[in-house]
Amino acid sequence: MSHGAHDGRVEVISGVMFSGKSEELLRRVRRATIARKRVQVFKSHLDRRFGPPTRLVSHDGGEIDAVPIRAGREIRHLVNPETDVVGIDEVQFLDDGVVDACQWLANRRVRVIVAGTDMDFRGDPFGPVGELMAIAEVVDKLQAICVQCGGPATRNQRLIDGEPAPPEAPLIHVGGAETYEARCRRCHEVPRPGRHQTELDIAGAVEAWATRSRFW
Repeated sequence: MSHGAHDGRVEVISGVMFSGKSEELLRRVRRATIARKRVQVFKSHLDRRFGPPTRLVSHDGGEIDAVPIRAGREIRHLVNPETDVVGIDEVQFLDDGVVDACQWLANRRVRVIVAGTDMDFRGDPFGPVGELMAIAEVVDKLQAICVQCGGPATRNQRLIDGEPAPPEAPLIHVGGAETYEARCRRCHEVPRPGRHQTELDIAGAVEAWATRSRFW
């Protein structure tokens, strides 16, 4: 691969949902295109929220062609030998193989730009993003606005029927504003494990007590 005098590097755009990660990825990719760099963009096959799987579409409506992939190792087989810049969106949904792929590309003097949510709805590190941040030359962590208090949002609040999702809920649930909110540390809620079941048990016990009481 021929990439001029510049060495390869890894850039990570991380942060909470609705903070503009995909928009920033698109901005950098477009600037690279203007600079006449050869660009390829990949994305997780799970993300089909705003358009067809072969398009990367941001919340603000920006879009670009993208190759959907299921695993990080696919990038090695799909990348063009002449590519100068590789963008990868929704990297949190990919496996750890994407870390090796990014290292492999950067070592071949490719500029790699990845974007992804760094924490899941529980507030724990999400997928390979933490390791990517560790190996990257450039890391930008973006914030949104907390919908509860208006402060800087750094957490993803998943909602089920308008209530905070329990920690035992599935880790991956692709959604948008109908399922997630951006919240700050103080406003972010993760119910105790099994709280919903406990509430059902209590409600059942109260109902049973009331039923028995009618016959006394």
